[in-house]
Amino acid sequence: MLVSEKINLAKTYPEYYTANQKPKIVNLEPYHYLSIQGQSAPESPIFLDAMGQLYSLAYRVKSICKEQDLDFVVPKLEGFWWVEGHTSYENTPRSQWHWKLLLRMPDFVGGSDVKEAMAILINDQKIPENHRLLWEEIHEGLCVQMLHTGSYENEKATVEKLIQFVKREGFDVVGKHHEIYLSDPRKTEESKLRTIIRYAIQ
Repeated sequence: MLVSEKINLAKTYPEYYTANQKPKIVNLEPYHYLSIQGQSAPESPIFLDAMGQLYSLAYRVKSICKEQDLDFVVPKLEGFWWVEGHTSYENTPRSQWHWKLLLRMPDFVGGSDVKEAMAILINDQKIPENHRLLWEEIHEGLCVQMLHTGSYENEKATVEKLIQFVKREGFDVVGKHHEIYLSDPRKTEESKLRTIIRYAIQ
């Protein structure tokens, strides 16, 4: 029996999951994601619970697909971050930060797979019936991105370089602050954390 190769999106789509320490413009296609949205500090139980629910759904979807001989590596976690109004992150209490956590899915994953996975998790009491998990398509299109190395708390200089580059190139930032976490913070020294920072532009 021929077993299909396990899909690893980081290897299949290197332009999506790689960046260097100089700003670069990329043009992204629409992709499907599992997502969950909320408002809290990133160290809060609300945030950690949401992340747990998102991974539970991803691994259940993976299990369903594997039964169809379509296996994949659960991809890198991503997050959109924003604050309301004109106040900067530094002057906004962390409890008021908005976020959307994302896990991109391979093209062969469909809405019916996600719906089935959600039903199983609810039945097994792994997620609540009133969960906020979504299956959605996101199209960022034209973006600028750059690799940030180090603490999440020290991203300001990287973001400033990106914004200056965008202005020099004659574009405007139109998207939310987007992070792709290439490193596992539980296993990586803070100074060596690698994060892609991305913004949609026009």
